Amino acid sequence: MKFKQYRLEKSDQDQQDRPEIDDRTMKLIVGLIALSLPFLTNYFSPTPLDSISASYWTEGDWSRNIFVGFLFAIGAFLLSYNGYNDVQRWLSKVAAFAAVAVAMFPCNCERQEEIQILSVVHYVSAALMFGILAKFCHIFLVNAWWEKGWVQARVRALIYAICGLAIVVAILSMVVDSLMDGGLSQHIDQFTFYAEAVGLIAFGIAWLTASRIVPFITHSEERFRPFQRSKR
Repeated sequence: MKFKQYRLEKSDQDQQDRPEIDDRTMKLIVGLIALSLPFLTNYFSPTPLDSISASYWTEGDWSRNIFVGFLFAIGAFLLSYNGYNDVQRWLSKVAAFAAVAVAMFPCNCERQEEIQILSVVHYVSAALMFGILAKFCHIFLVNAWWEKGWVQARVRALIYAICGLAIVVAILSMVVDSLMDGGLSQHIDQFTFYAEAVGLIAFGIAWLTASRIVPFITHSEERFRPFQRSKR
């Protein structure tokens, strides 16, 4: 009887110690948010977006609310994410504040010249956020390649490498366009939108992959099943 009571108390303690949202759940949610952000903002915008950030100035509320709300959600989850060491913890915190700053300090997007300083903060925050997200792709890559011996982990490492490279290319392409005074965006419709979308989609794929929920690239022993209660 005492042994049974001990097991019940131990089970209750395990439930209390277990986090309601662990790091894999955070990665899953953040990945889904990042993946859907460019598609939803463009879908609900009454006109084609020159950039995802331009959704802030669209007529109606849906596109702007999705843009601001999703960035705040990403910021909240990144703020609560601690990673596995101090470097990852602080990188996630900086990226969280950068994501919120992108939403709070909108770009002028050739519409509001009188708030140019806000636009500067916007672009700096966006570059900082994407840069840290690219760094996280490198962190995930190293962990998957060196700490796991499964073939699935090596496949994930390749995905992280591609996603990190895509984010860097997206950032550099927008920098080049800015240095050329819009030389690329003048010849390619919605150039900035597509560049930002590539960065966000790569970010989403990387974090969705890191959540260990995707089959075929996740070994059965490390597979994350969010709707199945873990056994102890």
